[in-house]
Amino acid sequence: MASLDGQAALVTGGSRRIGRVICRVLAERGAGVVIHYRSSFEEAESLAGDIRSGGGRAWTVGADLEDPVETAELVARATDLAGPLDILVNNASIFPPGTLQELRLEDLVQNLHVNAWAPFVLSRAFAQQNRKGNIVNLLDNKVVVGDPEHAAYHLSKRTLFTLTRMMAMEFAPGVRVNAVAPGLILPPPGEDESYLRRVASANPLQRWGSPGQVARAVLFLVTTDFVTGQVIYVDGGQHMKGAFYA
Repeated sequence: MASLDGQAALVTGGSRRIGRVICRVLAERGAGVVIHYRSSFEEAESLAGDIRSGGGRAWTVGADLEDPVETAELVARATDLAGPLDILVNNASIFPPGTLQELRLEDLVQNLHVNAWAPFVLSRAFAQQNRKGNIVNLLDNKVVVGDPEHAAYHLSKRTLFTLTRMMAMEFAPGVRVNAVAPGLILPPPGEDESYLRRVASANPLQRWGSPGQVARAVLFLVTTDFVTGQVIYVDGGQHMKGAFYA
């Protein structure tokens, strides 16, 4: 894969879980990384320190993606730190439980705001730099197979799925827009590895993946310059089983 030397990336939700590994992988390839966080300041600063101690460039920036003003200012703040951005990874999301029977308008609005509207606002500001660049949105393999236990989340990720393709057309040819849709990678909050063992048979490969595999898919998309509007499913093939929303 091509080097990212001299490039700058903003990764939302970059201080924890999959976002943290994405930041490390981009930094290892030479990119300067702006690590966005909402409340995990110490984790973001620790990661930035690790990257700097390894010879890389890293900055941290806090913003609440439920706040329209903070969202609207985030790309400009990241640019003030790192210079013009070459890569935007929309990784941050919320994942509250709730079925369709339980769905309230405020639940849907909150999920849409963080999981779809904020990535769109950031992507539009990124594209308005009027320079070549790459956007990668983190989806979920359940945009295809459905997620009845997280109805508002599912609807918001389906919206981001559609926005990915719309933005790929709108922002071309200068900005490429793609997505990665992880499956069974990490246990959800409150669970441990036993959860992964219980549900591993849900995908054809009958095992779970790693954050590093998701990060390498992101790296592939930002270094392969003839791909846009695509989704890479990092899910052991689960999206092919019982796909009823395709």
